[in-house]
Order: sequence, then C-alpha cells, then structure tokens
Amino acid sequence: MEQPAQILIVDDDREISALLAEYLEKNGYRTLTAGDGKAMWKTLDEARIDLIVLDLSLPGDDGLTLCRNLRTRSNIPIIMLTARGEPLDRILGLEMGADDYLPKPFEPRELFARIRSVLRRAQSLPHNAQTAEAQQMHFAGWTMDFTARHLINPQGTVVALSGAEYRLLKVFLDHANRVLSRDQLLNLTQGRDADPFDRSIDLQISRLRQKLGEDARSPQIIKTVRNEGYVLATVVAKE
Repeated sequence: MEQPAQILIVDDDREISALLAEYLEKNGYRTLTAGDGKAMWKTLDEARIDLIVLDLSLPGDDGLTLCRNLRTRSNIPIIMLTARGEPLDRILGLEMGADDYLPKPFEPRELFARIRSVLRRAQSLPHNAQTAEAQQMHFAGWTMDFTARHLINPQGTVVALSGAEYRLLKVFLDHANRVLSRDQLLNLTQGRDADPFDRSIDLQISRLRQKLGEDARSPQIIKTVRNEGYVLATVVAKE
C-alpha cells in the first residue's frame, strides 16, 4: 500500500505549525515540523519529505535563502508562506524556486488544496515524463541540459537559471511552436490560474529573454502573440 505523502512545515510559530499539522493529518497526510533552517536541514537528512511548507520570515536564514539553497540540491516541491502580501515577495519566492505561494492569513483548506495540486503536478504531469526521456534539448544554438538542470549558450558557457526560469523554459520547450496563454503558463509552471492583476509570468518571460540574449523590442526565440500569449518560435531537437 502506498504511503501517504509526508509534509514538512517550516515555521517558527509553533501554534501555526501545530494547527497546520493537525489539519493536514486529519486529511490524510503525515507531517513533521521545524522552527528554523537548521532544524529543516536536520529533518531532511533523517526523513523522506514529499513537500515543504516554508515560511518566509524565519530566525537565521529566511525562507528565500532556504528556498534558494534547497533548489541547488533538491527538487522537493515548496509552498512558501508569508505574512507579507506584497506582489514582490511572491515574485521573489517563485524566482528562488518555490512551486507556489500563499500569503497569511489563509484558510487551512486552501493550503490543503494547494498541496494536493502541487503534489499532483510534481508526480504526474505529462511534460515531466517527457523531460525524463529527453536528457537534453537543443534550440536556436542553445542547449537545455535536464540532467544537470542548466542552460548552455551557443558559445558553450553555462547560463544560470532560477527555479522559476528553469520551469518556464522547460514548459516552452515541451510545447515548442504552440501559443500558450498566461493562464496556461501559470498553471503549467505553478499549478494555479492567473488573476487579472498577476503579471509574474510577464516578468519571468522578460528575465528569461534577457538570459537568452533576446532583443526586448524584437525577440526571436520567445515571441509575444498579441491578445493570445507567448510562443517558443524555433525548432527543438531532443536527445
């Protein structure tokens, strides 16, 4: 019988951690808690964790730092929590590699829904299976290496990508020459729909274009399709 997913809650507020753990366990998950980064790393060394709920404001290393460091060594899904609701906080969290973002205060059932969505996406999305088959993809002189999780420019130099940029480029490569709307891109990269004021995808595309050396006024690889979305307009070869 398959074991239920185990969730690590990293939050220095013991009351919130206890309430979340109780709610998630009542709904079929196993949980562990940690009050700071040191305790988080210790737990990760000792237990199998399927998803991390990570608070932004922590003593010592904050959530953004921990998220960035986690992404250099692990693909464990991360949902970031914060008491600050500023859009910049959300964008920074996603840029550091978080899979989703939830501002406090929130309903436990909303976090439960986000956890189910992120776990389902991490475990069973078809484009994940496609990447497992292709170790590299080549496009417009560039190479995406999925084994090493990095991008190589036409001169053979590695170009660093944030977690959000990596996921976004991966989606474009898996759906080359197909127009993708903002809603589709947000759902495929973060497992949720866009709200009318959510411009995080536009910002990520702008940054990805910079990494690809694109002319912002006339991009040739990731093109804007007016009133529809974006398209990776180039031939993609897989290895």
